[in-house]
Amino acid sequence: MSDPLYIGIRFALYANLMLLFGLPLFAIYTPEEQENLPNRHRVLGRLALLALVLSALSIAAMTASMAGVAILDVDRASIWAMVSETPMGKAWSVRMGALTMVAILLVRARKPAVPASLGAVALGSLAWTGHGAAGEGSAGTVQLAGDLVHLMAAGAWLGALVGLGTMLWAGDKAAATHRALERFAPVGTVIVAAVVGSGLVNGFYLFGWSNLGRLPFTLYGQLLLLKLALFGGMLVLAAINRFRLTPALGNAQSQDVDVARRALSRSLMVETAAALAILGLVAWLGTLAPPMSL
Repeated sequence: MSDPLYIGIRFALYANLMLLFGLPLFAIYTPEEQENLPNRHRVLGRLALLALVLSALSIAAMTASMAGVAILDVDRASIWAMVSETPMGKAWSVRMGALTMVAILLVRARKPAVPASLGAVALGSLAWTGHGAAGEGSAGTVQLAGDLVHLMAAGAWLGALVGLGTMLWAGDKAAATHRALERFAPVGTVIVAAVVGSGLVNGFYLFGWSNLGRLPFTLYGQLLLLKLALFGGMLVLAAINRFRLTPALGNAQSQDVDVARRALSRSLMVETAAALAILGLVAWLGTLAPPMSL
């Protein structure tokens, strides 16, 4: 049985790094977010500091998991060996450097491109701690690239959900929120395509089409099927938001704006909850052996 503490640390780190990348990325193509969320830099700074703590915990938890001991029993020599002698440790070092730079540069950098770029580096480093880094040769390169695209697309989606939800919750600027939603619409289409395409690539390498029939009978497969069901629910909600609730907000008269805003806010909350549930499953799946390795 996988260590619940290790899974919890992975979940928190994934969510944190996705927001650290996704929120400033959302601000790049949505100027309304910059105008209506003046405390964004403070939020990103706190996310960067929390990510440093979670990353420190993650390397200890990863070392403990590989050594088969509790996280409190892992020794410094083992952690140092993990950091200095493994690809995962080198990726961790790159992540810590990027996060430190985010925390420092946010004091002066007003443009969201700086934290978004460094956030992308930190988030991308997670690909070297998952199944995508296990492949070799050209197939391994394709699998790793699929993992990277999957991480970036998921981070962009989660950041947009939180950004839009915050705008809806923060106040009564319905016109600015509607413009932000319209700006996100084409970006959201690209994100969904990237998630689906990279997911298919990852699926081919992790379980193979010949193992599809085995999925319901393994824990890995059951969790994966649940993840796909939640993702399908997110797609339905995203379609409702784009084609029904967003136009309703734009067309609402003054007396109906609050009703339209609350409806869209509820839908985004459910979609965000589904996204977080998927991250929890991803954190768990990363500790299990996929069918292709059995």
